Amino acid sequence: MKDVLESKIKLLPKSPGVYVMQDEEGTVIYVGKAKNLKNRVTQYFRNGLKTEKVSAMVRSVDDFYYILTHTERDALSLENNLIKKHKPKYNILLKDDKSYPYIRVDLKEEFPRFTVVRRIKKDGAKYFGPYMLSFSVNDVLDIVKEAYKIRPCSKNLGAKAKRECLNYHLGLCLAPCANKCTREEYLKNVRGAIDFLSGNDDIAEKVLQDKMLTLASNEEFERALFIKQRLEILKKIKEKKITALNRFITADVVSVKSDGLFASIAVLFVRGGKSMGVKCYQAETFSGEGEERLNEFLSAFYDGVREIPNEIITEYAVSDALKAKIEELAGRKVTFTIPEKAVKKSLLEMAEKNASEYLDNYIDKIVKKHEVRELSLLRLKKELHLSKTPTRMECYDISHISGVDKVGAMVVFTNGEPDKNEYRRFKIQTVEGNDDFASLQEVLRRRLSKLSTSEEGKFPRPDLIVIDGGKGQLSSVKEVFDELSIEGIDLISIAEREEEIFTLYSENSIKLPKSDKALQMLIRLRDETHRFAITFNRNLRTKRTLSSMLTEIEGIGKVKRDALMDKFKDISALISASVEEIAKTEGIGEKLANNIKDYLNQAKTPREKR
Repeated sequence: MKDVLESKIKLLPKSPGVYVMQDEEGTVIYVGKAKNLKNRVTQYFRNGLKTEKVSAMVRSVDDFYYILTHTERDALSLENNLIKKHKPKYNILLKDDKSYPYIRVDLKEEFPRFTVVRRIKKDGAKYFGPYMLSFSVNDVLDIVKEAYKIRPCSKNLGAKAKRECLNYHLGLCLAPCANKCTREEYLKNVRGAIDFLSGNDDIAEKVLQDKMLTLASNEEFERALFIKQRLEILKKIKEKKITALNRFITADVVSVKSDGLFASIAVLFVRGGKSMGVKCYQAETFSGEGEERLNEFLSAFYDGVREIPNEIITEYAVSDALKAKIEELAGRKVTFTIPEKAVKKSLLEMAEKNASEYLDNYIDKIVKKHEVRELSLLRLKKELHLSKTPTRMECYDISHISGVDKVGAMVVFTNGEPDKNEYRRFKIQTVEGNDDFASLQEVLRRRLSKLSTSEEGKFPRPDLIVIDGGKGQLSSVKEVFDELSIEGIDLISIAEREEEIFTLYSENSIKLPKSDKALQMLIRLRDETHRFAITFNRNLRTKRTLSSMLTEIEGIGKVKRDALMDKFKDISALISASVEEIAKTEGIGEKLANNIKDYLNQAKTPREKR
């Protein structure tokens, strides 16, 4: 540990507050809160068992600062604000790649509708869900429509009555648009639908059974069969009811499991006395104990716009500060329960089982993959004698065919993974003929000139620039570095045949074993750049070839040629088009379309070269 860090830790107060870890570039990499700043921050730098991710974070800490607060609750609020502002790479990540559906109803509407949404908003509406079961949320809406005749349309209901639609005649809507019911009658059905979505299935089941029997007696067998299918869905919903659990119980049941190195968290959703499913998360956290880990997770979990239930069931205590925050977000009282027996204890055991299974069978793979990337970056720094860990790597390649359609490609890896939003393409503008060295210099000159300008936001400063090539390519780019006085960016090249790595620090190349994860990362970066460059070159050639071919057809000038190119993009699309499709192009009639088609049928499609 650096002497300056050790000195600052000794001076830390034993007060509540927020601490902010920074790397050597001054980038915020972790934000945390503490009741006792001195005890909490000291934990990071003590010798003891740590995950590789914790160790990597601690190794990256170059400095830290702290902010004192009056209370732990103030610290919690400040921590959330700083995390949102800085998005530190080591703070908790809720890797939830799936947004489950909810059913929404806004009782402020004159004649409310029930709709499916994927995001909850703080708009005063009621939300039911999440639905993550073995049936579709639209099946649930069908039951609402069949049993309670709630309008499915989004028509604006004005004072003037409209003509009722087919839904009314099928008994699926009360037709408020046609003044077939009063608002009071309609709202009575809405309240019944809300009662059903809240867990009371009995009334809906009886309404559907009576309806099915009536339809069957009237020989409307197709409709009766449809309702029978809805009853089967309703049976599945009832089967999700947890034995002996009050139907009004609505809770999130949260369990944290750890193997001493890694942790997982499972959230079991209980709505209206029924299990709606479970979602498991990787606990990306540095909190050592289960209680700290739980509180950090819940703080992040409920910080966004998310449905907060009436009760949260956990095996650890939730801090008073976090309780206050969650209740403030919910806008009402929330019960926090640590169950000791009966049904709620069994719910917690169910969540624990899911958290353990996730930890044992899945999370290990995720963590290892993530840590392999981090370790590979650290290894690159060490083996290639880089000045810093290459968090942002940019790789460059040139592609052309015999000096024609020359293009450059820039591919970016952030934290060891492709960052496709950052990829850039360059058309070579100043180089004549087949000169890869000069082309690389033009591309790097154009790219590096963006640094320290207003455009640096679009082209952030890289930690490492990788050139596809050998010593010659590296030397040519080094000339641009010297010309522009570039400092603080490492530069290497990687030659494809032997996968040799060339640096500016040695005349000899560096050869890493083919199995080395660091080398594999560089190869993946180089190959992705090669692919990106070739694709851009191919697209340019295809467009140029199409333009050239069209100029040979009598009757096609620049305006008509541009119109055809805008519509068909490449030769293959134009060849496969019918005469009628070509004729519909602006300025191209049937006669000219026939001439184009005849010409294309006689011409040979140029063979694509790499």
